[in-house]
Amino acid sequence: MPVLSAVSQTDYFIDLENQYGAHNYHPLPVVLQKGEGIYVWDVEEKKYYDFLSAYSAVNQGHCHPRIIQSLIEQAQKLTLTSRAFHSRALGEFTQYITQYFKYDKVLPMNTGAEAVETALKLCRHWGYAVKKIPDNKAKIIVCANNFHGRTLGIISFSTDLVAKKDFGPYLPGFEIIPYNDLPALSDALQDANVAGFLVEPIQGEAGVVVPDDGYLSKAKQYCADANVLFIGDEIQTGLCRTGRMLCCDHENVRPDILILGKALGGGALPVSAVLADDEIMLTIKPGEHGSTYGGNPLACKVAITALDVLKEENLAENAEAVGKFFREELMQMNSPHIKEVRGKGLLNAIVINHPDENAAWKLCMELKENRLLAKPTHGDKIRFAPPLIISKDEIIDCIKIIEKSLKVLD
Repeated sequence: MPVLSAVSQTDYFIDLENQYGAHNYHPLPVVLQKGEGIYVWDVEEKKYYDFLSAYSAVNQGHCHPRIIQSLIEQAQKLTLTSRAFHSRALGEFTQYITQYFKYDKVLPMNTGAEAVETALKLCRHWGYAVKKIPDNKAKIIVCANNFHGRTLGIISFSTDLVAKKDFGPYLPGFEIIPYNDLPALSDALQDANVAGFLVEPIQGEAGVVVPDDGYLSKAKQYCADANVLFIGDEIQTGLCRTGRMLCCDHENVRPDILILGKALGGGALPVSAVLADDEIMLTIKPGEHGSTYGGNPLACKVAITALDVLKEENLAENAEAVGKFFREELMQMNSPHIKEVRGKGLLNAIVINHPDENAAWKLCMELKENRLLAKPTHGDKIRFAPPLIISKDEIIDCIKIIEKSLKVLD
């Protein structure tokens, strides 16, 4: 690498990425090189509050010392066996996570999208093996404005044209209904060929859309009455993000199939998991599904520590208290540029009120200048989701940054 002045380093690395990398993202023009706790530093040594947390993958904070120590210790012993052999770490992990979430079985994978695909396959398999749906007739109900990943299977039931256009033909077998609409769910469940209902407890990518109180619990009851599996995608909302271990816990809902990812790897590795009881999970037989890296020893050890940290550091309780305070402070600003504040725990968003369609991006650029990193979603919405270790005093500082930055929209 050539010797660069401090001010040119950012442009150098961005140009490098633009020249050699695919253009499938539109990131903020900041180049990060270090992270610790709730902070990240760029290549010019500027320090920022991280208010995205890698889409909730670093709930425990950047480079949590216990998680990194587990990574180092296991990396020096054994990192990968494939599932052709057993490993000590996998046995320990399967016992730990099933007891942690109180399910009979777990199927470990790597990324969130892989876990969603796994859950869909498992649900269909159960539909044929247990519910006795006729061959190739199984349907899964999903919600409009969902975000479950970007595989071909998942985008087949997306309503986001940017994610979907020109990637067809699409996978059949899905029915899209409005989110937070119990009558629509009830109508869709009349079809005896429905095997499952896949839902985000809060729609994150859509802009932190929080459903009505009672929606999840009633939806779960409707599914139970129709002998349909309730599939909870807790990849972003789970693991203490919304002030409970799982967002479904707010309504005492236990998904029939639970999907986890992101913070399960503690920001150190991609780790995901699908949990279910024996009647569902044991319909999958050897050879019917798998992953070379799924359940690898390194991921297993990291995930155990990541889950340990969540409980031992009381991160759900902190997210609940600090998140409530954060929303109250945002609302008390009475800014003409904030149309709405919404969220649970530390998964929050504001909806921008401004005639300029690029106002949310403009505000995020100003936040960056004031040392806070956030990113718009769906045009006029900005997610605010810092690591769950953030304190009330730090939130107060961030509120001041947000209030100052909003003036750019005056």
